[in-house]
Amino acid sequence: MPPGFFVFPAYRFVEEEAGMITFFHLDHTRLAQTSVEGDVDVLPPDTLWVDLYCPTREEEKVVEKLLSIEVPTRDEMQEIETSSRLYLEDGALVMTMAVLNKPTSDEPEAASVTFILVGNRLLTVRYVDPVPFNQFIQRIKRQPSLVPSGEQALLGLLEQVSDNLADILESATSDLDGLSRTIFRSNSGAQDSTNFNEAINRIGHVADLATKAKGSLMNLTRLLLFLAAQADVNKDAKDRMKTLMQDANSIDEHARFLSAKVGFLLDATMGLINLEQNNIIKMFSVAAVVFLPPTLIASVYGMNFRHLPELDWNYGYPFALVLMVLSATIPLWFFWRKKWL
Repeated sequence: MPPGFFVFPAYRFVEEEAGMITFFHLDHTRLAQTSVEGDVDVLPPDTLWVDLYCPTREEEKVVEKLLSIEVPTRDEMQEIETSSRLYLEDGALVMTMAVLNKPTSDEPEAASVTFILVGNRLLTVRYVDPVPFNQFIQRIKRQPSLVPSGEQALLGLLEQVSDNLADILESATSDLDGLSRTIFRSNSGAQDSTNFNEAINRIGHVADLATKAKGSLMNLTRLLLFLAAQADVNKDAKDRMKTLMQDANSIDEHARFLSAKVGFLLDATMGLINLEQNNIIKMFSVAAVVFLPPTLIASVYGMNFRHLPELDWNYGYPFALVLMVLSATIPLWFFWRKKWL
């Protein structure tokens, strides 16, 4: 990562690997996690959540048989139409949204994750390992009561996604504040082009992050509206979704503020670069004006005429040197008096 980029708390990113099916099921009062690869005949008792991570087509068929549903393919998950992302099929609610992944890397991504509510069970299909999933799994292992049903597991995951987006934008805002102080510090005369290049890179990184976060928030809002419109959602879940919607709106406002600040800092940085370039051009202009009179004097005495008054004068050479020095010093003094230097 380039120096100067903001750092989030230590999160673990996992690259794509062989497909895996993970079952989260109640074992008395404990939430058990069972991961398998390949064929499975029956669901573990009291299964609340089935997580498909980088599934193969064979594993998708296994889950389709176990839950009597059709799992969307990876290409179908990339569709941007609302009707392809949020729909009801054979009694199952299919919801796909973009989740921000790898926020601390040079290239953060908004990866599609599908949530399917089938009766009292939740099925998730994903090809990335975003931070909210790991955080939520650790939470429910400590507090199994957080997921009494698949619907509550879905809401818990969405809340974790919202919290993670808030943390990311807070860290990005803090980085922009530090960058702003660096750009506008009082002794900015020490700035050079390398620092400005680094500042532009950092601003671009935050802008990319803010854009993808806003896209994820938009997806989250649409998903919540779709889920709240279902008739079989209980009152407690709707209250929870209402709170989550309010959180999403407040985070979206913060993302808009962050985008505006990014635009301002980018314009300010480009303005400072222009000032830096103007100062360089000004120094060349001053040098040209300063050396013009001495050049004129040297040109006059360099002419090949037979009769020049000072040629036979013993002090002609020192006189010419003094005259050239004075002709260069007077413009410098004038510029200094005008505070142009």
